[in-house]
Amino acid sequence: MEPGPFISRVTDASNGRAPRIYPPPPPPAARDHYWLHLLLFAVTVVSTAFTGAQFFGRTVAWEQGEVLFTLLGMPISWPFLRDGLTFSLSLLGFLTVHEFGHYFAARAHRVKTSLPYYIPTPFIGIGTMGAVIRIREQVPSLRKLFDIGAAGPIAGFVVALGLLIVALATLPPPEFMFSVGGHEDLHAYIAQFGRFPETALPVPPELEGLRMTVGNTVLYWGLSQFFADVPPMYEMYHYPLLFSAWLGLFFTALNLMPVGQLDGGHILYALVGPKWHGRLARGFVILMMISMAIGVVDDGGEMLAMFFPAAAGSGLLLEAGMWLVLATMLYIMLNRVFKGDLRQIVPVIFGIVFIAALARAAGPVLTQFGYVGWVLWCFLLVFLIRVDHPPVLYAEPLTPGRRILGILSLLIFVLCFSIKPLSIV
Repeated sequence: MEPGPFISRVTDASNGRAPRIYPPPPPPAARDHYWLHLLLFAVTVVSTAFTGAQFFGRTVAWEQGEVLFTLLGMPISWPFLRDGLTFSLSLLGFLTVHEFGHYFAARAHRVKTSLPYYIPTPFIGIGTMGAVIRIREQVPSLRKLFDIGAAGPIAGFVVALGLLIVALATLPPPEFMFSVGGHEDLHAYIAQFGRFPETALPVPPELEGLRMTVGNTVLYWGLSQFFADVPPMYEMYHYPLLFSAWLGLFFTALNLMPVGQLDGGHILYALVGPKWHGRLARGFVILMMISMAIGVVDDGGEMLAMFFPAAAGSGLLLEAGMWLVLATMLYIMLNRVFKGDLRQIVPVIFGIVFIAALARAAGPVLTQFGYVGWVLWCFLLVFLIRVDHPPVLYAEPLTPGRRILGILSLLIFVLCFSIKPLSIV
């Protein structure tokens, strides 16, 4: 008999004794490469400062400052650097506290975990895709799973809430928008009335497709009622600290989605157990698919026309293609969600398609709840994050204090979630 991975020594059976089998030796302990974590953090600071600052568009203010150096052919002035670093350090402060909330909770329970890995994305989006830590062993009990899952979003939410209050309390007057180029109609309105318009001004033809509106949330709207000079949601991203705070709320909500092994999935699983977690997680994913479907039928025709210009001339062909694409995407995702059970897949597809058609017929009253951007996120939820939560080794009941924190975490999700986080006019 050849020794295998689970046999460390075999005694000859000819002497009448049975072979003795020993457990494998423990794997060598994983070690953190501190230089790698610091390098990723430093690159992410630069990436978010430079890339994120592009959102602000404060070209007038940047051009008035003294040029400090040139980066990739772009002159970097002190106002540009100040805007970028304000955004970068506040956003990374939120991400760091969130991840170290997980880290310290894991260490307190003696669960092996890595330091945070920051994910820079230069020249893409806001310059980062966030940060992650790696749990290096299975979390053995329900209470430990809950503590590790809840610590991150609760700690990060406290920071995001603090950033939001500071940003709202230190808002400059509306004339701040004079530092943003390409807003002549808005500049004229502010110069005349000294405030932002009650409704959005028409988008000039030369700026079509360039007005970005971020989604409102219950918490953001509620706090904004107590402060003056709050910009409209379609101009909010020009304010570095305010935009960073909004992103903190947005990332908190994404992590608290009650699905799979997201933080919210851990919390929901610990609160209600595997049976109700499966039901509620599937219900939430279906709600996401409904919003996705409404967004597809509202905006999908224009997207298909861009990819298939030959079909753009035939409205009927484009319409049929849009519904076919939607039904195909729904089948692919729901086939995974319901594990191939057509008795559940078919009626859910018909229900989602019916709601999407109804929303389209009703117009903005219902289409405002549609968001085509959920297409990618729904696929990630279904195929990467997974809907169901894996079992834990020891499922002891939560203490009353933990149950209160779990309910509070789900309330934070409701306060921070936006059904339509981003739209382009």
